[in-house]
This record gives sequence, C-alpha cells and structure tokens, in this order.
Amino acid sequence: MGDVIRTVKIKLDVPTERCDDLHQTKDQFLHCANTTAGWAWRHPNDYCVTSKQKAENALYEQLRNETELTANLVQKGIRRAIEATKSGVARLKKGDNTSQPHFDAWSVVYDKRSATFHRDYVSLSTVNGRVECDYVFPDDVDGTPIGEYLLNEDYEFRMSTLQYDRQTESFYLHARMRRTENEEQSATNSSNPKHRTVLGVDLNVDGSLAVISTGAFIGNADEMNHRRREFEKTRGSMQQAGTRSAHLSIQSMNDREHRWIQDELHRASNRILEEARDHGCTHIAFENLTGIRKRMAGVKRFHAWAFQRLYQYTEYKAEMFGIAVEQVSPAYTSQRCSKCGFTHKNNRRSKHQFACQKCEYELNADYNASKNIARKLLKRLHSGQKSSSGGAPCQCALKSGTLNLNGEFHASVDSTAEGESTDKPTTSVVGH
Repeated sequence: MGDVIRTVKIKLDVPTERCDDLHQTKDQFLHCANTTAGWAWRHPNDYCVTSKQKAENALYEQLRNETELTANLVQKGIRRAIEATKSGVARLKKGDNTSQPHFDAWSVVYDKRSATFHRDYVSLSTVNGRVECDYVFPDDVDGTPIGEYLLNEDYEFRMSTLQYDRQTESFYLHARMRRTENEEQSATNSSNPKHRTVLGVDLNVDGSLAVISTGAFIGNADEMNHRRREFEKTRGSMQQAGTRSAHLSIQSMNDREHRWIQDELHRASNRILEEARDHGCTHIAFENLTGIRKRMAGVKRFHAWAFQRLYQYTEYKAEMFGIAVEQVSPAYTSQRCSKCGFTHKNNRRSKHQFACQKCEYELNADYNASKNIARKLLKRLHSGQKSSSGGAPCQCALKSGTLNLNGEFHASVDSTAEGESTDKPTTSVVGH
C-alpha cells in the first residue's frame, strides 16, 4: 500500500505578544520566495532556472544576510519559488499564457527542522526565536479530522503550512499527516542504531561568547564585560554615598544587571539550539566546565557563572527537542589542528588565529577549537556503540556540511566545499 496523506486545519492559540513575530516571519519568507522568482524567471529572453540547487547556490547567502530567518526557512522560500517557476515553464510549453510567479498570500512552510509538532501544540521558528502555540480543539473531536488524524498515533506530521485569516485575526496550521509504517517495519527500524550528528561549542571570555562548529559566532562577551564594568562603576559611586536611597538603587541595579545577563544567555542558548536543529544534530558538546577558572586565563567568577548558566539553559531547552548536551575534556582542543590532527602549542598563532605548523591550515582559533570539541564527543559516541556492523553513522556538524571520524566530508545544499577552503566563518553566520 502507498502512503495515506491527510491535511488537518488547526487553529492556533498564539501568545498576543508573539503575533508580530509570525507576521514578520511571513514577510521575510515571502521576500525569499519573490527574490528567487525574480532571479529564476527569465522568459522570454532566456531559459528560466528550475534547479533548486542552482537557486540555493546563487541566493542562499544573500537571503540569509537580508533576513533573520533560519537556514531551513530560507531554503523553503527558495524552493517554493522554484516549484512555481517549474509550473510556469510547464504552462509555457503547453502554449498557455503565464508570467513570473509572485507571492503575496499569507503563508509560511514548516517542516520538522523549523517546527516541532506535538499532538496538542506546535513550536515554530520565527525571526525572534521560537514560539509555542497550543492547538484550539473543538469540544468534541470524535469524527473530526483532528480526532481521526491529528490525535491518531498512526499518523505522523509532515511538511505543514502556517496561514493567517485576516477577518478573524487567527492563525491556522494546515498540518499534513501521513500514516506511519506498520508495526513490523517499525520493529525492523528500531533494531538499527540511530544516526548521530554532533555540534561543538567553544566558550570565550572575550570576542564572541560562543563559537560553534557550524561557523556561527554567538553572543558578545566584550559587550557583557563592558556592561558589567559600567554596572560596577556606578555601584561603587552609590556605595560611597551610603544613603538608604543609594542602597535601594543598588539593589534595583543588581536586579536589572542580572536580568540583562540572563536575557543575553537565553538568547545565546536559543541560537545554539537553532543551529543544532537546523543541522539535524542529535548531540551538543561543551568543554568540561569543572575548574575552568584555574585552567583558562582571564576567567573570573562572573565568567565561570555565565558559562555554567549558558550550559544549563542549553541543556534543559535541548531536552525538549530530544537533543543530548554533554561535556568533554578541553585538553588540547585549542592546540590540535581540526583538519590534519597535528597538535602543538605553536599552532595557536595568536588569541584568535590558528595556523597549523604541519599542514598550514588557517582559520579562526575558536572555530578550530569548537570542531575539536565536537570531535571528542564524536569519538566517545562511536567507541560506545555495540553494533557488530560498525554502529550508526557519527559525524560533526560544520558550516558547509558534515565530517566523520574518517575525514569523509559530505557537503550540505548551501556548501562552498569544506574540503577545499579554510572554512572560515562568514558574516552570514555571525551573531550579534
């Protein structure tokens, strides 16, 4: 039997303060689609481009820079336009009149990389992090598509579309449901080990707060240090006053500083999770934070606290998405070449520059360390497998694809060829 596909229309209960995030996400999604359509539609002067790969290679970096969308949503916008262009070309071949595709209807396409579908709510990627929306069910779901498909465990979520009804000011998820495989097939698949992809995270006391193995520079440690010094300077002036008013102001300032730092750490943890989910990662690797003040120059009590809190935020958020967060030994991660494996203290040319003395591979030192951190967890996962057939595939998530322990590189759709470049992070993946 073939797959059974059903579409269920579900009203969403969107938090009022997050509605604008969804509207902006739609605007930027349509921008990706319309930009792609303008680039791909070349009739009647030339052949229209109908290759998704060509379109992504030409436009992906530009659209990531122009929008705040995740990589997956940018790709979905590009692909929507290419599908429409293909349809237009087919009509032209039949002799029908048609024109360049244009998108203005309120809709955003989500799949399992940009959304997490549950039976009672959905978590959607937006231009401002994720938003969780409860489903609005009728009083009696028996005999309805919601009861027969959405709440039926025999059906799994597939690619779905978010739409908006302007008259009622309501958001609806048009969820595509597919009947899952039979029990015999499930049992066969469950006997196979799961694929594992690791994201490495390197933490810093200056520059970017975190640098990860996909090439993203996340957070701003320098800004956090500056803001903290400013708070300390103002507190010192108030303490000299010694009045009750000054004491109350100091307490209020402490609360404000704490909230600001926590907000920055939450933003950083959300970016790390976003990268992990966009690259299909099953694990996130941090360096072991035990004794970090002793072994890392410049790490104060504040930094140790911030690093630990960032790890905790990432860990509990990742659990909701089935992503494991683990720590590995930091030994030699800053000295080892992530390309050839040669380890030497002189490889670290400067604070932020790595140059291998053996193979001459050059890249950002923190980015190099993040790839080594990912590799350490990768080796642990691989060595712990019991399968006689060699276990599940294990690989590191990089900016332009994945790399396994044997050095085999597999490029992603937006790759510029990891194996042929120094793989230096680009502005398209640099955080604020």
